[in-house]
Amino acid sequence: MTIQSKRPSTRTMKTVFLLTALLGCLCGSSCVAQTVTSNSATVTITATLPASIGVSVGSPTMSFPLVAGGVSAGGGGATIAITTTWALGAQTNLVLYGSFASSTAALSNVALTADIPSSAILGSVSTGTPTSATAFSQTNAVGTAGAGLLLFTQGISSANYSGTRSDSLVLTVDLTSLPSLPAVAYTGVLTLQAQAI
Repeated sequence: MTIQSKRPSTRTMKTVFLLTALLGCLCGSSCVAQTVTSNSATVTITATLPASIGVSVGSPTMSFPLVAGGVSAGGGGATIAITTTWALGAQTNLVLYGSFASSTAALSNVALTADIPSSAILGSVSTGTPTSATAFSQTNAVGTAGAGLLLFTQGISSANYSGTRSDSLVLTVDLTSLPSLPAVAYTGVLTLQAQAI
């Protein structure tokens, strides 16, 4: 015996389709998955770029001949290459100072107790403030009183909050006021320090 499956009539299929469509309309959005959104959470971020200034020299040592009772010629071995870098913000000027530890004994020979005062040492920076030879005899914001020299002032604005500059400091030693210094080697330390103001 053969069993035949009865195929639903077109009328039955239309009825099932209409009932399904009607049920879908009645359920509406309550029968479909809905999007759920959480509350908002916020994070306040503070990122700080610290202010910094750096000063470096081409060579940490130098030597040059002195002229007894005269003036040593600046330039040649008496030139110091200086590089200054900065990352600043609210400051309006960057200044570089040079200073010796003592105004009365900038260069000295300990064995003979002979000294060359800072006023006999002259500095010039063609791209800076003393474009002609000027004595290390100033009192500045940093360094030893009476033994310093302002080397440059760099204006700071939004155009150069970060930057680098290169300068050459030419030293000259004037011994005309010290004609009786002994003929020996004199040593001392020149400190270079920048400050943002």
